[in-house]
Amino acid sequence: MAITGESHSQFHVLAVDDSIIDRKLIERLLKTSSYQVTAVDSGSKALKFLGLHEEDDHSNPDRVPSVSPNDHQEVEVNLIITDYCMPGMTGYDLLKKVKESSSLRNIPVVIMSSENVPARITRCLEEGAEEFFLKPVRLADLKRLKPHMMKTKIKNEKLGDQEKLEKPEIQSEQQQQPPSQPQPEPQPQPQPQQSPLLQQPNNNKRKTMEEGLSPDRTRRRYNGGITTMV
Repeated sequence: MAITGESHSQFHVLAVDDSIIDRKLIERLLKTSSYQVTAVDSGSKALKFLGLHEEDDHSNPDRVPSVSPNDHQEVEVNLIITDYCMPGMTGYDLLKKVKESSSLRNIPVVIMSSENVPARITRCLEEGAEEFFLKPVRLADLKRLKPHMMKTKIKNEKLGDQEKLEKPEIQSEQQQQPPSQPQPEPQPQPQPQQSPLLQQPNNNKRKTMEEGLSPDRTRRRYNGGITTMV
């Protein structure tokens, strides 16, 4: 793996080709276009540079590879240009791995091939490739790379700015929310007491009835044969 190009280059391109002649050619053309270049000779090395590794269990071919930190990746990769026909992992396989990764899917991918096969070209474009170049790649072809990298860079910057704006808003909302206050337990209501004034008539009435039934008021007196009711 070799890293070439000027350190002040604005964009960094990862070139993948198993042919040393084609790899040196694309590396030189990219350097002439003022791109920083990382050149590797296989798809697996490209994944390793990107920090993308597959699980040890290969029984499930649909398993999505995961991303882990990679100390070898010193700069951000802005575009991947790869040969289609390579032993082991093809350029199409590499394209699928990148597009299946949630952290790498926004990186533009360009496919190169020495064979003009329409079905192959269509399949790569449908899978997410930005361009399909026929070999030998020319300098004029590389001029079509920059718009794809600019579009991705602007999109990533907008997403970054949006995340920065959303984070303070969430923190502000959390700070503004007052702490929950415990609800007081309901107190039992006292039973109303009857006024003594309201109870007095009933007492007087009961007293009158008792007096009316008193034996003293119904006792008979005998006075000279005349019965007198008292």
